Amino acid sequence: MSAEWKVMGVCNATPDSFSDGGLLPTADAAVAHSLGLIEQGATIIDVGGESTRPGAEPVDQAEELSRVIPVIEALAAAAPGVQISIDTMKVTVATAALEAGASYINDVSAFRHEPEMAQLVAEAGCDCCLMHMLGSPQTMQESPQYDDVVAEVCAFLSARAEVALAAGVRREQIAVDPGIGFGKTLEHNLDLLANLDVVAALGYPVVIGLSRKRFLGDLTGTERPDQRVAATVAANVLAFERGASLFRVHDVRATVDGLKLASATLARDGR
Repeated sequence: MSAEWKVMGVCNATPDSFSDGGLLPTADAAVAHSLGLIEQGATIIDVGGESTRPGAEPVDQAEELSRVIPVIEALAAAAPGVQISIDTMKVTVATAALEAGASYINDVSAFRHEPEMAQLVAEAGCDCCLMHMLGSPQTMQESPQYDDVVAEVCAFLSARAEVALAAGVRREQIAVDPGIGFGKTLEHNLDLLANLDVVAALGYPVVIGLSRKRFLGDLTGTERPDQRVAATVAANVLAFERGASLFRVHDVRATVDGLKLASATLARDGR
């Protein structure tokens, strides 16, 4: 288990994200929201302009750019010490985001949607996250099946990391994300959480993005995403204990508090 951890705050500049779509209709609102997350303890802000919730429709390049670039430019000026991540599968959007002040590319397709993304990361020298997703956001939850979800996700992440390395991306630039909720049933998600140490054994920092997700509601009986904060914190603490080190969340303060307690407690027995 890594003793170090960071929290990535979510800034969805989208009208249709599953939890907070439409709540940040302007760049000013998105920046103000992000600054609030920084005050709560986020050291990375993940800005997204295309929803990847189950069934979400793709957004064209021009629309995605118009949603995220003003936010990144303003946030980079307002909070120069905070790392900005762009949540995108498009090379053009990622390129513009890097020029605007981002230094992290969070690609839920793990460079499969546009393979040129690997070269961009290598040339820019920026950080990146490679995530496992079964199919696409439009199809991923239709009927996800695996023979061994942990082994198959690990094999995928290892292979995609090798693609990145072959393109010239340095190992220390790469993090991996098992993609909780991206083409997984409740049982798949629980299997991955229970065996996250196997993912961590790949040797890359592990990113976990389970904030407010439906499987937490299925377990707790909470319909509204904003009522799943306690379950989110509990799941992230379990993930931390099993080796995750970067936590992508909507509710930063609660997550930071939970991780502070977990890390202090685990440190008592040398972990």
